[in-house]
Amino acid sequence: MEVEEMEDEGPSLQSEPPSSEDLQLSQQESLLLESSAPVENAFVDQKAVEKLTEGLLSHYLPDLQNSKRALQELTQNQLVLLDTLDQEVTKFRDCNALLDLNSLFTEAKVYHNKLVNIRKEMIMLHEKTTKLKKRALKLQQQKQKEALEKEQQREKELERERQLIAKPAKRT
Repeated sequence: MEVEEMEDEGPSLQSEPPSSEDLQLSQQESLLLESSAPVENAFVDQKAVEKLTEGLLSHYLPDLQNSKRALQELTQNQLVLLDTLDQEVTKFRDCNALLDLNSLFTEAKVYHNKLVNIRKEMIMLHEKTTKLKKRALKLQQQKQKEALEKEQQREKELERERQLIAKPAKRT
């Protein structure tokens, strides 16, 4: 943030590169300040501070700006990758849902075929039972007819036997 503020101060600070004398002066002052014992009332020239700041900024600011742009680009690329990844995950979920749907449809087909087969078997069994009932009814009717004929035959035989039995003659 401070870099941006310094950047906004104007191009005049960056356009003038520090002279070698100023740099040597500032280096000597910094060495003096470092090597000497702590001094409470140290006098620092304001112009030197400004030029040192200018030099420092002109030296590091372009690299920092490039780094900032590179980080922004990386962040943007990461966002794009995240969106793409999210879309891919959604596609995979959709594919899995389609696979589940396909398996459900396949399962439904299997059960439908089973139901059709059961229905055919039930129709066939119904037809067989109807035929068996008709046959049983015919057999029952035939047995009743045979029993009736047998009974009639027996009655005829009994009647014939009665007629064959000698009857005593009437005395006149």
